[in-house]
Formats: sequence, C-alpha cells, structure tokens
Amino acid sequence: MSMKKIAAYILPVALLAASCAKQPQASQPTNTQATATTTTATAAPFDANQAFGPGKVVELKQPESNKVIIKLMFKNGSMVDPADKKGLTYATAQMISESGTQDMTISQIKDKIFPWAAYYGANVDKEVTTFTFAVHKDFLDQFYPIVRGLMLNPAFAEEDFKRVKSNQQNFVDQVIRASSDEEYSKKALEDLLFRGTNYQHVVEGTSATVPSITLEDVKSHWRNYFTENNVLIGIAGNYSAEFLNKLKADVAQLSDAKPNIPKPGEPNKPNGIQVEIIKKSDALGSAIFTGTPMPVTRSADDFAALMVANSYLGEHRKSYGKLYDKIRTTRSMNYGDYSYIEWYDQGGSYQLPNPGVPRASNYFALWIRPVQIAEGLKKQYAELQGIDVGHAHFALRLAVREVDNLIKNGMTQEEFELTRKFLRSYMKLYIQTTEKQLGFLMDSRFYGRQDYIEEMDRLLANLTVEDVNNAVKKYWQTENMFITIVTDDSEAEPLKQALLNNTPSPMSYSNLVKEGLPQEVLAEDDVVANYKLNVKDVKIVESKDTFK
Repeated sequence: MSMKKIAAYILPVALLAASCAKQPQASQPTNTQATATTTTATAAPFDANQAFGPGKVVELKQPESNKVIIKLMFKNGSMVDPADKKGLTYATAQMISESGTQDMTISQIKDKIFPWAAYYGANVDKEVTTFTFAVHKDFLDQFYPIVRGLMLNPAFAEEDFKRVKSNQQNFVDQVIRASSDEEYSKKALEDLLFRGTNYQHVVEGTSATVPSITLEDVKSHWRNYFTENNVLIGIAGNYSAEFLNKLKADVAQLSDAKPNIPKPGEPNKPNGIQVEIIKKSDALGSAIFTGTPMPVTRSADDFAALMVANSYLGEHRKSYGKLYDKIRTTRSMNYGDYSYIEWYDQGGSYQLPNPGVPRASNYFALWIRPVQIAEGLKKQYAELQGIDVGHAHFALRLAVREVDNLIKNGMTQEEFELTRKFLRSYMKLYIQTTEKQLGFLMDSRFYGRQDYIEEMDRLLANLTVEDVNNAVKKYWQTENMFITIVTDDSEAEPLKQALLNNTPSPMSYSNLVKEGLPQEVLAEDDVVANYKLNVKDVKIVESKDTFK
C-alpha cells in the first residue's frame, strides 16, 4: 500500500473530524444515563440484555440544539421470529411506523408533520429494532402525541397490513435477488455462515414464511416483544427534564410482558474453504463476499487492534486500502474491494457506518465488488477468446493472499502509524449528526460500554504495532472460510471446477492494459495465479432457490 495515498487522506479527514468533535457532548451520568465522557473501557464479557428494561435511558443533552431526537431500541430483532413466521418482527415494526394511530391515519400523520420537517421510521436488524423520531424543538409538543400514539396505540389497520405485507413479499421474492448482486452476495453469505440458526434469515423473512404472517400475529408480537422490559430509551438535543419524565412515563405504559429473548445464533465453523456459487441469468459480473467466524466484538479491547488491521486492508468504500490498491487501482478489475470486522448496514448506500445494528455474533469478511465474467471479457477483447473463467478466481486469490501476508508478516511501524492516525480521525466522522451520536451511544450500551467512539480512540492511542500484529495472528485465518459468489449462469460451472481443482488462474488482461503494467505487477500476477486456496467444497445454487 502506498503510504502517500494514506497520508493524502489524513489532513482533510482530520480537519472534518475536528469540527465534529466540537459538538456538545453527553451530560454527566445518572443512574439512568449514558455519557460520552466516561473513562471506562472494558473487555469483560457482556450481556446485551442488561442494557434494556424499565428506566434504562441514554441521554445526550445539547442545550444549543434546535432539534430533539427520540430513539426507542427494543432487544428483539429478527432472531426472535418464530421458525414458521420469519419476517414477523420486521412486519410488526413496519406496521407501527406505517399504519398510523387509533386517532390518525398514516396519510393524516404525514400531512400534519410535513410543515414541521419532522420524520420517523423503523429499522430492524438481527438483535434489535429501533424507532427514530426527529423534530425541531419548536414543534415537539405538537409532534409528541403522534410519537406516543404510534408506540402505545398503533392502528394496525387491515388495509395498511395488506400494503406492508405485499411490499415485504415482493422484497423476499424479487428485490433481494434482482436489485443488487453486491447486496445479494452479502445476504447470501450470512445465510451460509449462520445456516440453521436464528441469525440465518434476512430480517424481511423468506418467500415461504411471509405469506403465513397474519395481522393477529403482528398484534400479538407487538404485545409480547415490544415491551417496557426490553426497551432502551434514547433522547438527544434540546429537551427539558419534564419532557423526559413524560417520555419515560409513557414508555412505561408499554406491555409489561417479559419477552423470552433467545441466545443469538453463532456462526458455523467452515471446514476448509466452502463456496456457494449462486447462478442467475444475465449477471454482468461476479459479486464475491467472504466470511469467517471471529469471536471479538466492540465489547473487547482487542477490537481496537483489529480496527487498525481492517483499515489497513481497506475501509468501506475508501480508496487507500491494500485490497483496493491491488485489485482496483493497479489492475482496474472492479469498483472497489474492502475489509470488515462487523456487519456493515446498507453498504451500497452509505459511505460511513450506521448505528442501530449491534450484534453479539461476529465475523471477519472481505467484499470484492463485481469483477468481469469470461463471457463479457471475450465480447470485448479478441485476445481473450480462449478463457473459460473471468476474473473471480484471480481476484479471490489476490484478496485472500493479502490477508495471509498480513497474518504472516504483519504491518510495518510506518504503515501502523499512518493507518492509526487516519482511523482516529475517521471514526469521529461516524458521529457528525446528533442522531448518529445518540445511535452510537445506544449501541455502546448494548456492548457493555458507555461511549464506543471515545473508548476506542483511547485504546487506539495506546496501541503498538505489535498489539495489532498479535491480534491479527490470534483472530484471523484464511484456511477456513465461507464464500458466496453471485455470477452469471455461463460462469458458474467453469468457476466451480477451477476452484475445486485449484486450477491456475492467470490474470486476463487486454493487450493494451498488459503492455502498460510494470514488470513487478506481472511477476506478482504469476504468484497469485498459482496461490493455493484451501477449497474443500463448492456448490452451485439456483438463484430462485435462495432465501427459501
């Protein structure tokens, strides 16, 4: 990786991060508050359930702000869905946010809040469901009855249920397979990695189970899994103590049921490299996502060391990382290649990570954005008529080899210093808005921390390059991985055979591109083409048979 490329990022990122750091911080803690100024950083085992329940509140007071943000995070998520009604938590959350109240229809609510520029919505992940409400402080008193009505007296109207369920069914039947092969490969990887557990299915459910969800199921799920006993209140901005007391009193009127929250599903342990190739008609490339279990989350201090290694390989949609440099910049194979040490929500849409998706089960992953298939290359270049497989095999080998090299050789002191400096500035950009600040504080509580951003910054400040290299050796490996590849049906079988047989995969350049490459790149290509992957199993799956 070019140190100049990393250094070029540091100054602008640091300047923007410094401006974000000047925003008001959380107030001093009480028995029901979290704060952004705590000095505790813990690596002890955590119980996420302890963050939720009666009287649990995260405050972020900003007296100079002109807005108020309310978040209600429930400890449930898709993992509490019944086996025969996967998608029920998602349907319930959508009905609360998309079906109005007993007093107002959803259309009336939208008309009423439009002049206030207020908004609200729901987000469901594997372990939590979060409702977010935001309004200018001048309209808080008018907006709050709607918030209260949605949470305590949702309409659950039949006509709204039909609309919500129809959209949900369309997503699991069509959208997830057709809209983005990149997102498709990510969701398919989780299906494989967590197969047989309550983490396996996408939060929207499956084609087979969504039809069985009824409106009565939704009402029952709301009573039993959206209760005062599994909620964490978050509030930020310019609000009064009286308003907070009112909010707490109203949330206490939620159902008093004590939900039976199951243990989160743990990732399966791959035996060698296990690959599922999903073939579909008219795919323009091969979208690749890899994953291997990793027993470390934000709750552990070692996470800070892995953050540095992860950033070195390649932050999400950043062009300085090792993977991006080798695969995209040098060889022009695709749009980008990145590394992950936790789930990255809506990565196709967001440059920075979103809060609201905390998870106890974790894995290390690589995202190789779509590379060209043989059929496409042959149409473009006469000199490539003899190839059977496109760039997927070579790109996968190159990416895994970079991880392998990092495990074996570690980072240099210079690489470590520059990457850490970038990362300490970059993390502050996560909390540019009041809503993001509050969201990350609430996520912190899930992991048994007070302020993840501040605590990780302190841990980063005290890291050494030896700490990073030791953590990489301890937690990462390349011999046992799950890999999903979404590709064209013309590519599936040749790619399967190439992977199973560890066939050499020379990089397929056009003559013009190859002539302009340095000799050291071509020499590295020869090594990569014969790099052995520990592939033990490759299956081809029809696209129509996924997420069933």
